[in-house]
Amino acid sequence: MKPLFMNEEMIGQHTFGAVGFRHSANGNHDAIMLDFDFLILIVCKNIEEKPEPEHARIGLFDYQLIYVTSNDLERWVITGENAELLSCFFQGEIIWDEREELEQLRGKIIDFELTVREKRKFKEFARFLKFYNEAKALNQKGHFFDAYAAVVRGLQHLGRLELLERNIRAEEQIWEQLHALNTPSYKLYAEMSCSTETLEQRLQLALLAFEFSATSKMTDSCVMLLRILRSRKEPWSLQELMHKAELQEVREELPMVLRKLVYRSVVKQTTNGKVREVTGHGQGILYWA
Repeated sequence: MKPLFMNEEMIGQHTFGAVGFRHSANGNHDAIMLDFDFLILIVCKNIEEKPEPEHARIGLFDYQLIYVTSNDLERWVITGENAELLSCFFQGEIIWDEREELEQLRGKIIDFELTVREKRKFKEFARFLKFYNEAKALNQKGHFFDAYAAVVRGLQHLGRLELLERNIRAEEQIWEQLHALNTPSYKLYAEMSCSTETLEQRLQLALLAFEFSATSKMTDSCVMLLRILRSRKEPWSLQELMHKAELQEVREELPMVLRKLVYRSVVKQTTNGKVREVTGHGQGILYWA
């Protein structure tokens, strides 16, 4: 039987079911629980317009109702976004599954998470690389506090990459996970936070460690892209790569990572044919591995 909180008029048959998550005594998931007793995820099929979140009360208990779609869940698995909501979806209690579709969907998303690990690693590496480049540029300009902020954000992505390498799902609070494993990113994070050295000295240490990580993790993190580059004898244009179905979720980061791979001689480039520019015609750059 459908629970009282279900909005039959808004979602009708376009719903897999509902997952309930109770406020925990240790404060886990406070960022999305707020001061509610329960969080209820209504998992919808891929409807055009998703209902807005709702706040309501059942008896003495306040609850927050959030609607998500199966596409949302798959996208978050790839991008690493909304880790707390994903965790609630995986760990929460299925409180309504009339057609027994929600349990199947949860199993499918778990399996999907394993198949997209290469994409997750590529995306986390690309984000780490973005903040590494940003920190290096800011440091060179003498903007040390902004460079420090970029280093901290880069460390978060490097830490998630380390968890993925260990087949561990990254939670929202990754530093507790990394502390328990005593990973290199956690050691650097602790050094950056607790060191008595000057800010400039700490930045130099971090940038050296970032350079080592960028070099040592590059090939393994980019295995998906390298496999595509090696899948045919002819080299690839950037436009061809950006239209590959396997690279759609990482196309934003693709140009930056590709150039870094060329710089490190992991990927080779050549010129062949013409590429149309606003100012005329030039030699097109093609890539191969």
